[in-house]
Amino acid sequence: MPAELLRALFTNVTKPQRTDSTHVRAAVRRLNRLERVGETLRAVLNDIAVEAPQWLQALATAEWYDRYSGRVENYRLPKTDAAREQLASTIGGDGRKLLLAIDTMGIPELAKLPAVRMLRQVWAEQYIEENGQIRWREVKEMPAPASLISSPYDSEARYSKKRETTWVGYKVHLTETCDPETPHLITNTETTLATVPDDNMLKTVHQSLKDHDLLPAEHLVDKGYTDARVLADNPRDYGVTIVGPVADDPSWQARSGEGFDKSAFAVDWDQQIVTCPGDKQSISWLPNTYPKNGAVFEARFSAKDCTPCSLRPKCTKAKREPRIIGLQSRQHHETLQTARQHQTTEDFKQSYAARAGIEGTHEQAIRRCGLRRCRYIGIAKTRLQHVATAVAINLVRMDAWWTSTPRAKTRCSHFEALRRAA
Repeated sequence: MPAELLRALFTNVTKPQRTDSTHVRAAVRRLNRLERVGETLRAVLNDIAVEAPQWLQALATAEWYDRYSGRVENYRLPKTDAAREQLASTIGGDGRKLLLAIDTMGIPELAKLPAVRMLRQVWAEQYIEENGQIRWREVKEMPAPASLISSPYDSEARYSKKRETTWVGYKVHLTETCDPETPHLITNTETTLATVPDDNMLKTVHQSLKDHDLLPAEHLVDKGYTDARVLADNPRDYGVTIVGPVADDPSWQARSGEGFDKSAFAVDWDQQIVTCPGDKQSISWLPNTYPKNGAVFEARFSAKDCTPCSLRPKCTKAKREPRIIGLQSRQHHETLQTARQHQTTEDFKQSYAARAGIEGTHEQAIRRCGLRRCRYIGIAKTRLQHVATAVAINLVRMDAWWTSTPRAKTRCSHFEALRRAA
């Protein structure tokens, strides 16, 4: 195929592209906490048995052979919480004994083994050392889930959840052209840890497309990719118009449909004054005191204005405190409010309708190439699998285009067809 033809098909910046992600299951079993520590210790014992068999034979006890010779998943694990915690403590003590032996009288090369480094990390995640002893962590003491190792056999696989779907593995982001007059070709793939939020990836996708001279004029994405920062920064940095819905205001005022959310307040950015629906002005404009909520400023109203106000029940549930409005930066705030208004228009619905086709690309890649299950261990090899999958899908679509094979329509059950025909 001439390179010029491929470039002509891929590069058409006047046409939109669309991106979406889907989950990918790692090529390892999903383990609960007890299975994870037991299997991690078993894995390191197997590696040391190859590297330093005589040293390990002198250290191992008879109980170790009983506990770690077979897969932990094949054990009849205790049913009660107390018994499971006791077994976890026993496994923790065995692992601590092994690490102490490696540090004090072991072979130096053992400390460099990947399995030993994995054991240290898993023990740090699952146990706390107190007074020379280790204790099984309570759930509230656990580190952030995004950092936890889920399996000793794939250190990069992570547990994640999206709505009702839970999995251990990765995520893949597919970007494709969606011009109805040309074949829909995948222009970019990105493989990430399962815990990486979608809105962190749009800049990466745009940079990759820019590097290959494939940036679109419009980019269709779902709500997971759109926040105020992305909507404001990416068009400025890459010249791409992002078309996608933004999250609704999560406040109770917005959800009730009757309260006064932020959009009901007029913001004078130059004077740093916010005016409420009751025509009262804020009395202070200060840096936000709780950065985790994403706000940059706080505008506070006067208690003498808020307390007697007849509109107070629609504005705040605080018994005494006046209303406080948290604000992002001016650019991000105005971008978000404009996007929320625009997504209710008919123009937005028509522009966004084409995004739905990316679901068909996921389905094709899953059915033809097994996209949703890793064939290999680790994110590097998994990414290679996804690139090969994208190439395969593009070849299939090019063949369909050359042979004038029409695109498949969305399937419809016979019963649903009756309703449409009525």
